[in-house]
Amino acid sequence: MSADCAWYLYLLECTGDSIYTGITTDVARRFAEHQSGKGAKYTRSRKPIRVLGQLRFATKSEALKAEIEIKRMSSAQKRSFCAQLPTLDADQQTA
Repeated sequence: MSADCAWYLYLLECTGDSIYTGITTDVARRFAEHQSGKGAKYTRSRKPIRVLGQLRFATKSEALKAEIEIKRMSSAQKRSFCAQLPTLDADQQTA
């Protein structure tokens, strides 16, 4: 990975009306990993349905700080936040 690689904060809608938050350098790849059961433990038991939103950061540090802030939000706050973010195209959301 090069030093100028962008990092993304992403939020996934999962079964059980839950939301998973994570960071990655490639949202489409990471979403596919979550869908295939190779992602986080959380998404193995709560299958991801779609990407709710993503936000680009210049550094991993910035993305991690944002992830912490988002994880402190209630589900309603996360959904409101996601409504303001760009999403992946439908063809990028399927494995």
